[in-house]
Amino acid sequence: MSEFDAFEIKMRAAGMGDAAVAVFKRNYESLLRDETGMIAENTIEPADDLPKAAELESRDDAELLAQVAIVKLNGGLGTGMGLQGPKSLLSVREGVNFLDLMVRQTLSLREQSGKKVRLLLMDSFSTSEDTLNHLSQYAEQGLGSADEVEMMQNMVPKIDAATMQPVEWPKDPSQEWCPPGHGDVYPALVGSGWLDKLLAEGVKYAFVSNSDNLGAIMDTALLSFFAESDAPFMMEVTRRTSADKKGGHLAKRISDGRLLLREVAQCDDGELDEFQNISKHKYFNTNNLWLNLEKLKAQLVADSGALPLPMIKNKKTVDPRDSATTPVFQLEIAMGSAIECFEGAMAVDVPRSRFAPVKTTADLLALRSDAYEVLEDGQVRLRAERNGVPPDVSLSKEYKLVDALDPLGVPSLIKCNSMKVEGAITFAEGVIVEGDVVFANTNAERKVVPAGFYKDGEF
Repeated sequence: MSEFDAFEIKMRAAGMGDAAVAVFKRNYESLLRDETGMIAENTIEPADDLPKAAELESRDDAELLAQVAIVKLNGGLGTGMGLQGPKSLLSVREGVNFLDLMVRQTLSLREQSGKKVRLLLMDSFSTSEDTLNHLSQYAEQGLGSADEVEMMQNMVPKIDAATMQPVEWPKDPSQEWCPPGHGDVYPALVGSGWLDKLLAEGVKYAFVSNSDNLGAIMDTALLSFFAESDAPFMMEVTRRTSADKKGGHLAKRISDGRLLLREVAQCDDGELDEFQNISKHKYFNTNNLWLNLEKLKAQLVADSGALPLPMIKNKKTVDPRDSATTPVFQLEIAMGSAIECFEGAMAVDVPRSRFAPVKTTADLLALRSDAYEVLEDGQVRLRAERNGVPPDVSLSKEYKLVDALDPLGVPSLIKCNSMKVEGAITFAEGVIVEGDVVFANTNAERKVVPAGFYKDGEF
C-alpha cells in the first residue's frame, strides 16, 4: 500500500468522488515534500494598470444574463458570532435574511432575462439541512430543493501529525474530517455533476462569491466585460488600505507574467515590510470571481482533474476545542489562488462597496441600520448619502454574540463616521448618531441612551 491508500479508502467510503480525491492527493503529496509555497519579493512585480469597473458600461443584455449562474459559498456556520446554524440565516431586516436576499436577486435576474437563471449554493454537511429547510418556502419558484440549488462541499480527512496517516478519534468520528477550503468549489462543480449540467443548459459563466458578502451582486457591466474579454477567469480586487496590509495581495509573476495571490504565510519574515507596502502592492482579493465554465472544464482536463492550487497547511488539534488532543494537519485550498492556473486570467479594480462581508456583530449592526437600504430586488447597498463609505462601528466584548445585539438596539447611523460602544448600553428608539461618537458605560447596570441627536463626543 502507498502512503495515500488509507486516505483514499476513507474518502471513498464517505462518498467523496474522483475530483475530491485527486485534489487531496495532490495536497497530501505537497505536504510530504514539505513544500512551503514561499513567494520571494524579487520574483514578482506589482499588479498595476488594471481595468476599472467604474469605467465600464452597464448593459441590459437578457441573452447574456441567461448564460450565467450565481454560485454562493454557503458552507460556513456563524459559530464565532454565537450561531448554531448557517451564517446565511442571519436576519438583515425583520423577517429577511441573507438567503432570502439571494433568492430575491435570483428571481429578479430571471424576470430580466426571461430565463431560469441558476442559483447554486455550495453547502457543507453542517449547513445543508437548515439551508434546505428554509428554502422549502420557495419550492414554487424552483428554488426549494437540493437538486435545484445545492452543490455539496467535499470533506477531507485530518492528518495525524505524528504518523501522517488519517487521524482516528472514536470519541467523535466527525472530528476526523474538515472542510477543504473554498477552493473546493472547482472539484465540487465537477464531482456534483453541476459543471456538465450547466454547460448542457447553455450556461457559459459563473459568478462566485461568499454568501456573507452582500456587496457581491450581479453586475451586468462586469458580466459583459468578462464575456467580451474571452478570459477564462476574472477576479474582482479592490484597493488595500492600512487596515488590509496584513492580508494577501495581488501580484504578477515575473517569469511568465501571470497574476497570482501572495498570502502572508508565503512571505519571508525579512520581506514583511514590502508585503505590507500598500502603495506598491495595491490590491487584495474580494473573493468575487468570474469563471468561463467551458475553459474551466478544459483546464481541469489539462491538469488531470485537479487545478494545481497552492496547498495551505493548518496546524490544529483533532478536537479544536481541546488543545490537549492529538495534533493534526488540515489541508486547505483557496479558490482565488486559481488565478495563476489560467493563461490569460484577469483582475478588475472594483469599488470597495462590492466587498462588504459580515464577519462580526459590529458589521451586522451597521448593516441593520439606516446607513444601508434593502431594495425589492434583493440588493443591499449603502445609501447615497454615505458616498460609498460605511460607518465604522466598534463594539466591546459584551456584544461578540448575535443575541447581545437585541437589547442594544439599532440607532440611526446614516450620518455617522464612527461609533464605539463600550459596556452595557441600550439605544432607545429615535437615537441619531452623527460624526464620531463614543457611548460608554462602566457600570454593571445597563445604561439607556434616550432618543435624540448625538454628535462628535463621548456620551
